[in-house]
Amino acid sequence: MSVFTTDCLPLLIGSLPVSDHQEATRLILHSTPEIPIWPQLPVHKEEGMLVQFLPGFPGRTEREGKVFIDTKAAGFDNALLAFYEEYMMVTEGGADLETSRFALTPETAKGFFTFLEQTVHLEPPVTALKGQITGPITFCTAIADESGRAIFYNDQLKDAAVKMLALKARWQIRKMAEICRTTIMFFDEPGLAGFGSSAFITISPEEIKACLDEVFAAVHAENGLAGVHVCANTEWPVVFATDVDIVSCDTYSFFDKFLLYPKHLVNFFNKGGILASGIIPTIPEFLALETVDTLTSKWLQQTARLQEIGIPKDRIFAQTLITPSCGTGSISMEYTQKVLELTQAVSKKIRDLR
Repeated sequence: MSVFTTDCLPLLIGSLPVSDHQEATRLILHSTPEIPIWPQLPVHKEEGMLVQFLPGFPGRTEREGKVFIDTKAAGFDNALLAFYEEYMMVTEGGADLETSRFALTPETAKGFFTFLEQTVHLEPPVTALKGQITGPITFCTAIADESGRAIFYNDQLKDAAVKMLALKARWQIRKMAEICRTTIMFFDEPGLAGFGSSAFITISPEEIKACLDEVFAAVHAENGLAGVHVCANTEWPVVFATDVDIVSCDTYSFFDKFLLYPKHLVNFFNKGGILASGIIPTIPEFLALETVDTLTSKWLQQTARLQEIGIPKDRIFAQTLITPSCGTGSISMEYTQKVLELTQAVSKKIRDLR
């Protein structure tokens, strides 16, 4: 578990509603200079949270605007075999991750390369760098095969997808570590909000844990910190049962549900786990109501409740990040600017109170 002291520093989630990667990176560096992230700009089709990380997967097909895995296509079996051969070569040191299919490219992840260019010479140097990638549960339940069936229910395709995401995360960590020793990788898992519902009735907690722990292990192999971001509520014990270092939760809207698992929370903090507290709302009608003072007060009230279940105040301050509840790619630039400003200002006010 982490020895990284976060001290309520501000951190962003990922997406922004702009089209220029230079502008997006400047906005990020201005609002969260200590732990900048690379921007995902969903205004560009190739930067959608699923398609951005799909290149390199065998059977990837686009037809009539729909992207899916065509297991019936000619040559699919050979393509799948080539995928596993390359995976084995990379993981066993016989091939270079940098030049493999698992490396991101400027064509689909321009924000990552712009981010590297702008952070390498920063003065003072950054505290940490954060990357992000779609989590394996969301990815495998949202991407389908040619029949419309989610690839999660095909053991071979699920295995390949998890391994691909693991190495794409590992590649990010390795590139960021060239600039900053402390690196963070968030696996964005909006799909986990459905766990426990009828849509997930056939998916077990053990399957979720196995998928998450495999991608976390790849991050840990590069000495990075692994986080999970869920932009709503989920069955949190499933997440706490994994080897996760950072849990990112929408504490603005779902803190009461998060607090339903006090033993898990206490154990998580005791192990050095970090809470990315999504206290800054990203829903416009909520944003219109909130100020630095109201959100700081809300966070302090939540901190008091964490203390009541047995987590010391100093530990909460030391092992918390202040974040938006979700990315801002789907809201206006006006509201996005307010999210960025609030994230920075609430973090500063909390830190000034220590």
